[in-house]
Amino acid sequence: MMRQVVLMVVLCTLAACGQRGTVTVDPVARNVGTIEPIFVGTTRALDPATGSFGSKRSPVLSLARYDISVPPNRAPGEIKWPRKGRAPDPYTEFLTADDVIYPLEADFRQDLYKAMHDEQGPKRRALIFVHGFNNTFAEGLYRIAQLSHDLDLPRVTVHYSWPSAGQALGYVHDRDSSLYARDGLEKLFNEVVAAGAQEIIVVGHSMGAQLLVESLRQMDIRNSAKLRRYLAGVVLLSPDIDVEVFKSQASTFGNLPQPFLIFASDKDKALRLSSFITGEPNRLGNMSDVSQVSDLEVRVIDIAAYSTGSGHFTVGDSPELITLLNNIGSVQAAFDNDNAGRVGLLPGLVLTAQKATEIVVSPAVAINNELTRP
Repeated sequence: MMRQVVLMVVLCTLAACGQRGTVTVDPVARNVGTIEPIFVGTTRALDPATGSFGSKRSPVLSLARYDISVPPNRAPGEIKWPRKGRAPDPYTEFLTADDVIYPLEADFRQDLYKAMHDEQGPKRRALIFVHGFNNTFAEGLYRIAQLSHDLDLPRVTVHYSWPSAGQALGYVHDRDSSLYARDGLEKLFNEVVAAGAQEIIVVGHSMGAQLLVESLRQMDIRNSAKLRRYLAGVVLLSPDIDVEVFKSQASTFGNLPQPFLIFASDKDKALRLSSFITGEPNRLGNMSDVSQVSDLEVRVIDIAAYSTGSGHFTVGDSPELITLLNNIGSVQAAFDNDNAGRVGLLPGLVLTAQKATEIVVSPAVAINNELTRP
């Protein structure tokens, strides 16, 4: 009993227990914030009481679009929720200006095609984001809206929302739900292709990274040529995957999709807790020795120098790392051509190749202070 109480306290601390994210619709927000249209595929069941998607599983993939208003008065990486008992503030809080649930797949494809064509013309590109453990529907949705805005992504954003329980003590439930949701993610990928996407980048955070790799694995087995035709890159953020399981997953690919990037930190407290719960010391997102994956075609981005708080969504919370993620193509190319320290490749950052698979990211100011210290 005491172990359960301690576990609950730690989980609540890491998950920032308290006010949880909910979808708040306010059409007025369209005239205040910057609108980020987020296309959604979800295997969550629609909750008739709230009109939004809840935590229960659905065997059917629902397709939707949410126009998220990103408030003007905020720092990069920051998300504020409307407080209960008072009117929402579109100047400081994330709100939904409009939403639509598509009755037909063809309607979703038509709107997604139009968004890709209007944004990019002939070069139609999309990014699919998969949220992690202990997320409500709104939290995953607003997080990718925040990333899409802060990254100024040159592609249309699609969110895959799988049926997380949205509870601090729901770790085992969420692991089962992530496995349950594999086919839904594959179907969403195929819907994005059918809508006319020519390049798709996929991003998975935390437990969503395991769901993402599992889905890519089964897609590669079923139709490798199709996957490689459209998949333009894989990014795992703080992946909650056992290292040996990941190596087993990777071994079924003829070659891993490229680029394949893993953002990791040995200061990630949430992944330490995951190691405790699973009884396995190594998680891909906080491994202490990257040589464990040195035989794979992956690039590990060590962001420990920027870890604060739980350190579990450092990329999304740090303006410097948001810049890094937005320019990862040039970073990858630079290190492919020259495995050396890179100062000035991106403002405020020093990137250093430590091993063939690892890039360590450090603040430039810290390096400069070290160099000038008497």
